[in-house]
Amino acid sequence: MHALLENPAEDGPAAAKLGAALVTGGRQGIGRAICLELARRGFDIGFVDRVEDDNVAETLSLIAGTGRRGHFMPLDIAAIDDHAAIVTEMADELGSLNCLVNNAGVQVSVRGDMMDIDRYEFDRLVGVNLRGTFFLTQAIARQMLAVEAPGVERSIITITSANAHLVSPEKAAYCISKAALSMAVQNYALRLAEAGIRVHEVRPGLIKTDMTADVYDRYSPGMLNGDLCALRRWGEPSDIALAIGTLATGAMPYSTGDIYNVGGGLQMPRL
Repeated sequence: MHALLENPAEDGPAAAKLGAALVTGGRQGIGRAICLELARRGFDIGFVDRVEDDNVAETLSLIAGTGRRGHFMPLDIAAIDDHAAIVTEMADELGSLNCLVNNAGVQVSVRGDMMDIDRYEFDRLVGVNLRGTFFLTQAIARQMLAVEAPGVERSIITITSANAHLVSPEKAAYCISKAALSMAVQNYALRLAEAGIRVHEVRPGLIKTDMTADVYDRYSPGMLNGDLCALRRWGEPSDIALAIGTLATGAMPYSTGDIYNVGGGLQMPRL
């Protein structure tokens, strides 16, 4: 089932300029926070997720509460053959897709010795985090390149991870998928720069979500006493969403291909 919620609130000039944003993994957590932040800033929101449940309806309702339109379609981004239909329907429902936020991702099933990783687990992580994200980006970029949009802010923002740089052998396949995705972002940044499409990478540190629930007790002492995090707190989904909103609205106009660490100081080298 596809879902569309509309709010009759009058569109302003800023909203007309921003158009629509597509967010992957948008039904909860960081993805939902991004949807709401972009909606508050004037984007209509399309979002996809592998799961369709009550969280989807709640996210759509929250988007409508901002005065923007929201549209959901179920998608496992690893299913590359489904990308074209998703992009077409989102554009038909919401208009020009001027922003893509690659948020969807998966973590290792079990943290443990990298000597025990099997090929199916490795392929699952690469299939979603790297391959699926790369080709969805390609589909959106092709659509953007097909339309000249002078004066319109257009961006592709990909969420990787602190583990694109920080080594963690207990989840090696995840680290590898995110490090490779970081290189994909750099390549897209160069390819799309001439068309005025800005491409950014956001690397979250430790953010309080379902994905980090299994290590919350393990890392909390270091996060709160400053050993891990200079700001002495866990990150919240809203911290990532605010960074995305800043980039998507063009508040960093002389930036493309840059890496933004959002981890409260977690990613700073220390002596």
